Amino acid sequence: MKGLGVVGEKSYAFAIRIVNAYKILCRNNEFVLSKQLLRSGTAIGAFYVAKRNMRKVKPIF
Repeated sequence: MKGLGVVGEKSYAFAIRIVNAYKILCRNNEFVLSKQLLRSGTAIGAFYVAKRNMRKVKPIF
């Protein structure tokens, strides 16, 4: 994905792998483990995006 930088691209690729692992675990009836993996694994990318967006906000004062 263009414009994300190295960290953004790696975070995106990691999130894709987490979602695929979630799907496999759901097929094996590991619902509690799969939900926790999905929640914690995708939080990394969400944190990166939030920090990245904070840099672009201009200070009010």
